[in-house]
Amino acid sequence: MEVSASKSNILSATVGKKENYLSRLKKNASSHWQLYLFMLLPIIYLLIFKYVPMYGALIAFKNYLPTKGVWGSEWVGLKHFDRFFHSYEFVRIMKNTILLSIYSLFAGFPFPIILALSLNYVNARFFKKTVQMITYAPHFISVVVMVGIILQMMDPRVGLVQTIMKYFGLPTINFMGIPEWFSHVFVWSGIWQNVGFSCIIYLAALAAVDPSLHEAAVVDGANKVQRMWHVDLPGIMPVAVILLIMNTGHVLDIGFEKVLLMQNPLNMSSSEVIDTFVYKVGLASTAINYSYSSAIGLFKSVINLVLLVLVNRIARKLGQTSLW
Repeated sequence: MEVSASKSNILSATVGKKENYLSRLKKNASSHWQLYLFMLLPIIYLLIFKYVPMYGALIAFKNYLPTKGVWGSEWVGLKHFDRFFHSYEFVRIMKNTILLSIYSLFAGFPFPIILALSLNYVNARFFKKTVQMITYAPHFISVVVMVGIILQMMDPRVGLVQTIMKYFGLPTINFMGIPEWFSHVFVWSGIWQNVGFSCIIYLAALAAVDPSLHEAAVVDGANKVQRMWHVDLPGIMPVAVILLIMNTGHVLDIGFEKVLLMQNPLNMSSSEVIDTFVYKVGLASTAINYSYSSAIGLFKSVINLVLLVLVNRIARKLGQTSLW
């Protein structure tokens, strides 16, 4: 009887909390309906373009035929995943994807922080705005135009880089024709394009650092470098950890357009990644296989999700800020 009474009390308390929450939500929605109206469009966007397409992930487990539809196609289970894992291209594709992603993550992560810290201590307003404009501008150049600029600069005959190398007596290098150079060109051109825009977040975080901490550090005799290390970095560390966690969740999303545009038959051994392989199998192949390409894409998404959860848990265990 006591156990039943306890369960009844817990159930009634839960129902009471739910009703209380719903009443508060209804009251809040009626008094701030404009804000909820603004939320409606993003929610509709997420439902249509993010959640509804998840239905199509079913074809990764089927031999999908457009004439039969998703439900009418034959169920094959994990056949396409097994085919990809045992493919002779699996090791090469995974190696290239992970190498480019890890290289981009660790090479590009500190530069926005360094740029933001440097700009934060610049007193000359005109110089600061000029540097910001120069570093932000490449971010707004489209990927197609950016790759065109890279190819023109790296051209082995008339490229700017080759001309400078010839001027200093250095041998010319076909950067886009040597597989070992592809990752360096890809990563550092990406840093050049995005470092200025990425530092905006850190500049906003630095603006929120308590000025009294800097005043106390100056009184104690700290120079600018010491203030950066002991005041600014701890202040922006939560933001940096959040961005690192989110970037880790995209480890296998190396970027489809730029890699595809930079590819050529000479550097294919180091430039073929999961995204470009999925495109070629699912759309550009003479024997299009929707199910196989969907299985590869689903595998990539699952790995990204696992890494996101894992890194978030590690950050929380270490006492740092986490997403949840």
